[in-house]
Amino acid sequence: MNRRQRVCILGSTGSIGVNTLDVITRHPERYEVVALSAMSRVDELLAQCLVWKPRFAVMPERDAAGRLRERLREAGSRTEVLDGAQALADIAAHPEVDTVMAAIVGAAGLAPAIAAARAGKRLLLANKEAIVVGGALFMQAVEEGGATLLPIDSEHSAIFQCLPEDRAAWHERIDHIVLTASGGPFRSRDPATLADVTPTQACAHPNWVMGRKISVDSATMMNKALEVIEARWLFNLAPDQIKVLIHPQSIIHSMVVCRDQSVLAQLGTPDMRVPIAYGLSFPERITSGASRLDLLTTPGLSFEEADAVRFPGLHLSWQALRAPEGSTTVLNAANEVAVDAFLSGLLRFDRIHAINSQCLADIQPGDCASIEALLALDARTREHARSLL
Repeated sequence: MNRRQRVCILGSTGSIGVNTLDVITRHPERYEVVALSAMSRVDELLAQCLVWKPRFAVMPERDAAGRLRERLREAGSRTEVLDGAQALADIAAHPEVDTVMAAIVGAAGLAPAIAAARAGKRLLLANKEAIVVGGALFMQAVEEGGATLLPIDSEHSAIFQCLPEDRAAWHERIDHIVLTASGGPFRSRDPATLADVTPTQACAHPNWVMGRKISVDSATMMNKALEVIEARWLFNLAPDQIKVLIHPQSIIHSMVVCRDQSVLAQLGTPDMRVPIAYGLSFPERITSGASRLDLLTTPGLSFEEADAVRFPGLHLSWQALRAPEGSTTVLNAANEVAVDAFLSGLLRFDRIHAINSQCLADIQPGDCASIEALLALDARTREHARSLL
């Protein structure tokens, strides 16, 4: 490598962003942090800027950006603070950036991810909502921009690692894929008792340390529903070619079933630094900081059916994929509103699915040919979901 890879981390104060910086810390000769962004965590982003000294720091909220700007000035930092949603897209496409870690939670990550794709960046996609909302438009931007799209979700990274580098060979290789799911904290709980679930209980994932929104999605299995949709676009698969199995140990991260019925799987400890390191270094391999998988001490690996009664939200993914284009945008927007309402104490846990299902039935997507149209659909769905609350 002739020079260090210049990295922009969108969502640097979240769990993916923090783990990305942890991996980069181990390889200072390979990577340079050029830009960091956060939604509202001024203290955390300030601390990161003082350590990494990026050229840019971005906060979409103007007041938060102003506080960060003042505190960096007091600390003698030369980091330039930008504000507004457009600034996120601008740094994602900046000519001094080689690699973009897209780790902004939710539909807010769509525009900067598309900007990075159109600018031909190495795009590490941790924000599954960008591809769930963007769909064909997102993949078109990747193709037209000549971007290198690398999945960071552990499941999609596992699938990617099981496939040849020649993407043209994927279609002939794959019979179907199997996404594994831990089942979350309520895998064995009586569905009749889920009305009493608290946000603290829903966020207590047995295997992974994640943000609150994705933790709730894991508890409802909506996270897996979004991953089914993401897999459809990442690997150009028909909905029927995507299966889901509950795998409580989270050791096998996903599998590819080939045309000859050989099954290829990627195994590892449940640590997001593994797919992050793979995305940063692809096609090479670098140390990630994750602990070694010891098969002699690993408990037996087991699998269960993804129960439609316990996890009805999962099955909305296939319904949305077979519905008119834009239906996946509707599903994602409804879920973001419902999860936020649950975390705020305004909605019972077992009613999240009802909001999502009702929005999918009520909203007709219409035009989905531009970012503006998709964001308008997103806004229309959110308004309807709030009315259902």
